[in-house]
Order: sequence, then C-alpha cells, then structure tokens
Amino acid sequence: MIKKAIIPIAGLGTRFLPLSTVIPKELFPLVDKPAIQYIIEEAKASGVQEIIFIVSPKKKEILSYFKENPELEKTLKSRNKESLLKELQKIKEVSKGISFLSVSQPKPLGDGHAILQAKKLIGKDPCGVFFADDIIDSKIPCFSQLTNIFRTSQAPIIGLKKVLDDKISNYGIVEVEKISSRLYKVKKIIEKPDKKSAPSNLAIVGRYILTPEVFSYLEKASPNSKKEIILAEALGKMLDDGKMIYGYEFDGKWLECGTKSSWIYSFLYLCSKHPEFGPKLKDLIKEI
Repeated sequence: MIKKAIIPIAGLGTRFLPLSTVIPKELFPLVDKPAIQYIIEEAKASGVQEIIFIVSPKKKEILSYFKENPELEKTLKSRNKESLLKELQKIKEVSKGISFLSVSQPKPLGDGHAILQAKKLIGKDPCGVFFADDIIDSKIPCFSQLTNIFRTSQAPIIGLKKVLDDKISNYGIVEVEKISSRLYKVKKIIEKPDKKSAPSNLAIVGRYILTPEVFSYLEKASPNSKKEIILAEALGKMLDDGKMIYGYEFDGKWLECGTKSSWIYSFLYLCSKHPEFGPKLKDLIKEI
C-alpha cells in the first residue's frame, strides 16, 4: 500500500488568467465540488493516508478548504440549514483518516523541483504523485490500478493513456515494450514529438508511483533552458542508466483541466453524469 502522496499545486495558473489571480485553479468547480477534491477522493479510495501539498505562498486557500469550520457549522445549525450541513459533512468524510501537510515552493521551478521539496517528508517510502490538472473518472480508482502493479514490480510506474494521432504533439510520449494487456516496460520518454516521429500514441498522465531512488536523480538533475527541473527528464536519466520503469495504461476516462477549453469539457462531461444536474443540463441543451 502506498500511504504517502505528493500533490504539486504551486503553479501560477497563467492559462486561467485573469480568474487565477484571485482563485487557485485547483479550486475551480467541476459541477458541485472543486477539482482538487476529486484528486483527494481518488487518493483516499486508493489507501493514501498522508497528502503533501507543494504550495506557493499564495495558495493557502486550498489547505483551508479541507479544514473544519465550526463557526459556519454553528451558524447553519442555528438557521436549520440541514441540507447545507450535509454538504460540509461531505468534506469531513473526504478528509477523515488523511493528514494534510504542506511544503512551500516560493518559485515555480518545474514539476521535478516541486516534488523534490517533499523528499524529507517522504523519507525512504515509495510515494504517489498526483497532478491536479488530470481528473480520472473510473470504477476502480486510477491510483489503485497503479498500486496493484507496484505490489509486484517495486519500481516506478507512470500512468498512461492512448491519445489520437493529431494530439500526440501536446504530450510526453513513451517508447515502450509491451509486457501484458495494459502493462509496459518504458524504454524512452519523448516530450511533445510530432506524430511522424512519435514511437507510440501512449501519453503520460499525471499519476505516478515513485521510489526513493527518484529523489537522488532529481537532486542531481540540471535545470533546463527555462531553469526548471523536470520529472520526465530525471526519469529519462534513470532509463539511460538501465533502471526499470513501468507504464500502465489505466482503465478510465481521462479528463484534463489544464486549459479553459479542457476544463469546460470536463465540467460538462461530469455534469452530464451527475444524478441531479445531468437531466437539467440535457434539458438546457435542448432549449438552446
């Protein structure tokens, strides 16, 4: 069981300007709850007990979201707002059994640099990494699918999903050797190749299991031209050194939330599946 997970949320959110100047993009709603709550629910359902947020000084609101609010509860009780109290109770249930910690990353210096900030808190344990731009709608939590593979592999695992050929250049793509139905040995990681040179159509999704060895590679990594330390580049160095890394093509719907258009698509997709709002959305579409 992977009990610790890192969630980097220190990015500037520039693709969501101007709204992201006042609201962290991780708190943007997807139907009736923020994007970050979907991530926490997946982590908890997969057995994670400790969440380490990598935050910028301006994103303390995300930590506050999962804290109890006795004063608000008292006010709602005095006004007999039972339905609203039930909504607050849902957040309590999500947070129950999970400890939330945070480490500051004053400047966004790459996803690898963000993950490296959690090294002391992770210690010698394997850990998960969740990127909040990626929501996975699946019957079996995506991270649980990865942990099932880790039980026998005991090596880093990358979440993968097939993409259309005309979308390949938007993602990190892996060159692989197939082991079984959904399991692959990763041979190379190529960042945003054109479709003609891409070795596959398997894109990297923001779900990882990392072993402690990865942190030593991140520590030795040189910043790129943007002065950033990138996780994929550190993993690529591990592959060059003959280290084993697996990729797993998880079962589920990959919903991206990293741009305005992808967030709108994800919002509407999840809304269409919601028992209360789905029928209303369909009626609205007919009306329009």
